[in-house]
Parts: sequence; C-alpha cells; structure tokens
Amino acid sequence: MRRRRSLVALAAAALLSLTAACSSGDSTESSGNKVQEVTFWSFLRGSDTVAAAFNASHPGIKVDFVTQPASTADYYNKLSNAIKSGDVPDVAVAEYTRLPEIVSLGGATDLSGQAGSLVDRTFPSSIQDLVQLGGKTWAVPRDASPMVYLYRKDFFEKNNLSVPTTWAEYKKLAAKVKSIDGDKRAGAYLTKNYNLLTSLSWQAGGNWFGTKGDSWTVGIDDKASLKVASYWQDLVDHDLVSTLPDYADQFWTDVQKGKLVGYFCASWCAGNLKATVPDQSGDWAVAQLPSWDGTSSSAMWGGSSFVIPKGARNSSAALEFIKWITTDPKGVKAWYGNDATSMYPASKALVTTAKNQFSTAYFGNQDIFSVLTDSYDSVVPDWRWGPTMATTETAFDDRLGKVGSGSTRLTDVYEQVQDATVKATKDRGLTVAK
Repeated sequence: MRRRRSLVALAAAALLSLTAACSSGDSTESSGNKVQEVTFWSFLRGSDTVAAAFNASHPGIKVDFVTQPASTADYYNKLSNAIKSGDVPDVAVAEYTRLPEIVSLGGATDLSGQAGSLVDRTFPSSIQDLVQLGGKTWAVPRDASPMVYLYRKDFFEKNNLSVPTTWAEYKKLAAKVKSIDGDKRAGAYLTKNYNLLTSLSWQAGGNWFGTKGDSWTVGIDDKASLKVASYWQDLVDHDLVSTLPDYADQFWTDVQKGKLVGYFCASWCAGNLKATVPDQSGDWAVAQLPSWDGTSSSAMWGGSSFVIPKGARNSSAALEFIKWITTDPKGVKAWYGNDATSMYPASKALVTTAKNQFSTAYFGNQDIFSVLTDSYDSVVPDWRWGPTMATTETAFDDRLGKVGSGSTRLTDVYEQVQDATVKATKDRGLTVAK
C-alpha cells in the first residue's frame, strides 16, 4: 500500500485553512438553456486548441481561454494576485512543483468530493501523491513528465558511441565526445534553470521535502542530492558539458549547429525538439536516463494539473471541463492538435491515445512512447514538493551561474538553498523539523 502524506502535515500552522469546494458560489450557473462561461488560464502548448475542441462538443459551456505568460514566475505571481483580489479564473494550470504553495496560501478549491474518487481510480499513486495533500484532492493531473536522454543518433553511430546506462559511463561519454570534437558536448549544465538538478536529485533518491509529525522536513542538502551536486560540479570543472542559461536561445543555436549532441530532459522536450529544429528529422533518438547502479530509475521534470481557484464563479462547469481535458480520450486527443506536442498523459490508460497522435518520423520511427513508459514506470517513489518552491527556485537560479563562472561550488549552492528554504518555510508560519 502506498504511503499517504499525513493529514496533519499540511494542516499544521493554518496550512490548509481553506474552504470546501465551491458550490453555492457558482453565480453564473442557472437552470434553463443559459450557456455557462468558464475562464481558463494556461501557458501550456495546445491549450487554445483544447478549449476550442471542448466548446465544439459541449454547447452548454463556453470556455474562454486566456493565454498566460510564458514565464512561469510571472504566471504564478499573476495567479497569486488574482487569488488575493478575488478576481480569479474558473480553471488554472498548476504545475506539481507549485501546487503545495497554492494550497498553503488558501488559493485552491478542495475537490475531494467531486474529483477525489476520479483521481484515485485514474492515476498511479506517484501522481496521486502530487495532487492529494493533507488527505484532500486539490487538482486533477494532466500529464506526467518522465525524464529521458535525447541524443544525436547519427553522431553516435558515426563515432561508435554507446548510450550510457550509468552515470560513470555518461562521464566517459562526455569526455569522448569532447575528444572527438572540442566544440561538441554530450549535455548541458543550466545556470538559470534548477529543474534539471532537482530531477536528478530525485532520481538519486533525494528527499527534499517531507513531514514529521506536525512539521515539514527539508532535505535539499541531503546525501543523495549532494552526490548529484558533486558529480555535476566535476563535469563543469572539466568542461565536459556546455554551460548555458536554459533550454532556449543559445541552447537551440548549439543544437542547430550540431555543437550539442545530447541533453537530459523530459517527455515534453521531444515535441519542443521536433518543433524547433525540424531540419534534423531522423537524426535524434531517445533513451533512458543513466542510473547510479545500472538499474532502471528515473524522475520527472515538470508535469501539470488543473485547479479551480478559491472563489471561482462557475466551479461545476469548470470541473466538467477539467475532467474532459485530463481523463477523456477525446480531450487528451485535442492536446495533439499541434503535431509537435509530446505530452505524456498522467493516466496510463490514455497513453495509447497520445501515442497514436504523435508522428515518430522525426525520431526515425522510434517508439519514443515505449521509452517514456519505461521511464514513467521507474520513477523513484515518495518524492514531495514543498510549500515555498518559489523561494527555492529563486535561491537556486540566483546561484547556479556562479558555479559556471567558478566562483562557488555546487555543493555550497545546495546548502545555501537549504537554508533559504527553511527560512522561507518558517517565515510562512510553518514548523520545520530539525
């Protein structure tokens, strides 16, 4: 039986001082034939197509899609301000990383009564744990984001390179690629995106957040995570990986020029690659993450769910929309209106639906969804996100660049982020166990 987060863990210190699911507040709902309007906030690719498909098949509900900032920091600030003012959308995207913070601030409607059983029977326990906090269901999952290694198959074959199965092998691969061509690298260290290191710490068995009695535990600098930090520090020290801000701009230039022949990312990255460098069709392939001991293990990078913000005016219609776009085959199919999308459904029953919508010609007809499924099945269990992830993210991103410049060590960064996160958690009025 899977481990459930204890009820008191998130109830402590007014963490879950929230209202029950909105029902009587549905001011725009009425009897008769009046069309119910739902405002939908999302930055996810394909959200406009999904809203349009829902509207075409549900004449009694009109979803008004409002595009949100591509910067997730800007989006969550906007959502937080909307919650404070009471002028909220009916449906909002919430990444798993940020859901506990939204809940802890009293910004989400408790969906236990309307969607709790749906989540229980539809999604694996590893996904349930990300949306069920304090014994309550706060969101409905959309996608999982199992990690993989994307690599230039043509370059590997030309140079008789093997895909690494362990992190020791990956270091040797990185050195070999550099020796073949001093301008090429087999991966990248990111100075403005902490998600790569977060996910690899997860894979290594780190436990950044948990609960002990009525308190939170914070372990960003735990043994497993510091092992990851030391490993990547070594890669940076020996110039075995590119040092780039993020998977954007210069990253894509390096991909286009063939300077980057491999990188670690997640399910959604396959679609981004396909859309951004279409001229490299047939050159790329997807493989499992290396592991520390050679056995299959993985983690997720990203993944999203949908919440009904506290104070939403039309929660019943909003929930109908959410269920359709997360658990109905037609709704999941609608996400693939853009062929570049490679969203991996959180519901494994819908993976075949997604797979049938994604053309694998770009990857030389490799069945990448089979690789993604193997990764999803080997995600290390019991990972938790914390209630102050915005602070954790900022603390990392403010420091990761200093590692690239050589002015600090990555292990020091982990320890500093640990301190910043503990302080932010206590400042929120929550207790942190020692």
